[in-house]
Amino acid sequence: MIYAANPVDDAVTDAAVDLRVPVLTDLAFVVTAIGNTVVLALVVTIAAAGLALRGQRDEAILVAAGSIGGYVLMVGIKQLVARSRPPLPDRLFAIDTYSFPSGHAMISMVVFGLLAVAAHRSSSWVRAHPLVLLLAPAASIAIGCTRVYLGVHWASDVVAGWVLGALWVMLCAWISRRCATRLRRHGRIPPRAARPAR
Repeated sequence: MIYAANPVDDAVTDAAVDLRVPVLTDLAFVVTAIGNTVVLALVVTIAAAGLALRGQRDEAILVAAGSIGGYVLMVGIKQLVARSRPPLPDRLFAIDTYSFPSGHAMISMVVFGLLAVAAHRSSSWVRAHPLVLLLAPAASIAIGCTRVYLGVHWASDVVAGWVLGALWVMLCAWISRRCATRLRRHGRIPPRAARPAR
């Protein structure tokens, strides 16, 4: 279990504090807001509803259930580890929940990662242009970096959030594929119809 900062965390936090200028701080607040629970919940709801309306039930379940499960996992780990946040003078806004892992880093990686998986499975255009999928980790990385800049997380909180989020996405994608294959094999859901190019 991780309770205290280490020399690397301290050094990264000090460097982030030294980098602060008004323009970067304003930008950090905007980017970090994208990783808020309310914003990501709205993204998940819209994406899952859109996928379901298009008949892509497997992907809708993947995005919705995977995101909810990732959130529960994140909260559980926070309570288990119970790590304190960086010192109050380094924080640019008040927050008093536990620090490890970074919820913004982990859940943004989960949500955007699951959306990337769903997009790859459901869109031939995305499969033909795979570089677009890099937007998912890039968004999460940007959000996570703002948490260190704003002084509300140690760097190791954020890195752990990214890693845990990515592992959760891979697990969810694997389970989703296995379940869909098994159900189709037993005739409980119809095979996928060929999708037109998009």
